[in-house]
Amino acid sequence: MKKLIPVITAIVLIVVVVAISAGAKLAEKYSYSKERADLEEYFDIDREDEAAIVLQDERVEEKAKLIGGKYYFDMTTVQKYFNSRFYEDEKERLLLYTLPEDTVRVEIGSSSYTTKDGASDLGYPVAAYGAGADGSSEVLYIAADYVKLFADFSYETFTEPNRMQVYTEKPAGRREGRIVKKTAVRYQGGVKSPILTDLEEGDTVIILEEMENWSKVKTADAFIGYVENKRMDVGIGMTEEDIQPQTAANPEFMNPEYTSLTRDHKINLGWHVVAGPAGNDTLISAVENTKGVNVISPTWFALTDSEGNFSSFASSDYVNRAHDMGMEVWGLIDNFTNRDAVDTYELLSYTSKRAYLIENLVNTVLEYGMDGINVDFESISQDAGPHFVQFIRELSVACRKNGLVLSVDNYVPTGDTNHYDRAEQGVFADYVIIMGYDEHYGGSSEAGSVASIGFVESGIKRTVEQVPAEKVINALPFYTRIWKSEGADLTSEAVGMEMAEQFVANHNIETRWDETACQNYGETTEGGVFYQVWLEDEHSIEAKLGIMQKYNIGGVAAWRLGFEKPSVWDVIGDYLGQ
Repeated sequence: MKKLIPVITAIVLIVVVVAISAGAKLAEKYSYSKERADLEEYFDIDREDEAAIVLQDERVEEKAKLIGGKYYFDMTTVQKYFNSRFYEDEKERLLLYTLPEDTVRVEIGSSSYTTKDGASDLGYPVAAYGAGADGSSEVLYIAADYVKLFADFSYETFTEPNRMQVYTEKPAGRREGRIVKKTAVRYQGGVKSPILTDLEEGDTVIILEEMENWSKVKTADAFIGYVENKRMDVGIGMTEEDIQPQTAANPEFMNPEYTSLTRDHKINLGWHVVAGPAGNDTLISAVENTKGVNVISPTWFALTDSEGNFSSFASSDYVNRAHDMGMEVWGLIDNFTNRDAVDTYELLSYTSKRAYLIENLVNTVLEYGMDGINVDFESISQDAGPHFVQFIRELSVACRKNGLVLSVDNYVPTGDTNHYDRAEQGVFADYVIIMGYDEHYGGSSEAGSVASIGFVESGIKRTVEQVPAEKVINALPFYTRIWKSEGADLTSEAVGMEMAEQFVANHNIETRWDETACQNYGETTEGGVFYQVWLEDEHSIEAKLGIMQKYNIGGVAAWRLGFEKPSVWDVIGDYLGQ
């Protein structure tokens, strides 16, 4: 027996050691880690003047900036999350925001902003340039409290590390959890995950996602992490039915109303080409065969330089005659008649030049008793897009003040013209006009219709997705292109309807209805030359008007008066219900 005691002792010791080892492993596996996360790394903060942004219930990659103890957003962040209407003039170092009756102005670096009622002082810079997140200079930052004047959001700030909780919609009826025992919010679900912050008994958290043992939560001071379900009461008696939609983040914010002079009847507009003073005498002949035209737009104004000057063929007698015939007059201004002398980007990117152009244009329109302005700025470059849109905003203020209708001509929407920002035009302008033609144009690489039915419908459909239908006008082509192919050479000539039909008759071309284009199509070969025509006539116009009726848009326009057959007006009259 004495010999067995050492053996038994050894076995017992082995068992004890194994038990202790197993217990230690179990304790290690199931015990709570006390490791704390690096919060600057968690919030991705690299500099002392940075502040993380928690937007609603998600931390976004953009950062706020601390300048003099105040919180600022860079321009890109402002436009992305809060309001895209803020405009920066880099040339004259201005920050602008256009309201229905005013453009609020800030000289970058100044503590004040100016409205039509005078100046207000914020007490610190409203906007300032500073280094960007990548160390680049000349990034524009705007004070968060100034942004709040024009955007519906609220925010709260916290330190150690610097962060902002931002709401663009106020969360209402959110599911909450009440902490029942002191616990930690961890980076991920699991007792070994690093600790973000601590919670005391009685603290509440917002439940973002419920799981079996852990829940994803957000604390009152904007930490997003995980808490054990056994450490809190989940939901606090709420059901899914109790959860209400989110509401305005800042109930005191009043979104301004951008009123319009949109008419209560459909517009029937004809563009009248006036190339000089003598052209004004052709008004009566231009409209003598028309029916129901209620707006005429003479091509009176053309930019002459990059400073905002323009030529004018305006005539009071013309306006008076048009009014006597029951037509409004919307004077057209273009940027392409003197193309070589005009740099549209240069003109529109200076606030002072835009103001000069707007003041003189509106004064001229009022002097001659016109009813509106038609802006026909074409070939706007991508980099000029924001400046063009700001020009339309500022022009709308002057037009609204003086009771003038503002209409803007646009190409059929494509990805290449998104910078025209038709949605913003639809807010500020009274009418957004689609130039529903030039599907195939002089210089096209292939022959084709000027405006096939699919092209027209696509233009209308995509425009009304961005602009209220009652503000949309679709312009019809009163011309046809005669296409001529000689070997590899392709040319075309734009002619009026009657001339196109005369060409068909002279060349004994037999036409047939092209169901795809909804046009009469004809072709012939003579002397090795191949001719093609897709006719615009009363039949093609009727098909296009049917699409316009389908989308219930605000009216029709025609390019241009004098190119049409008289019979077209009967079809247009039927569309207008005349």
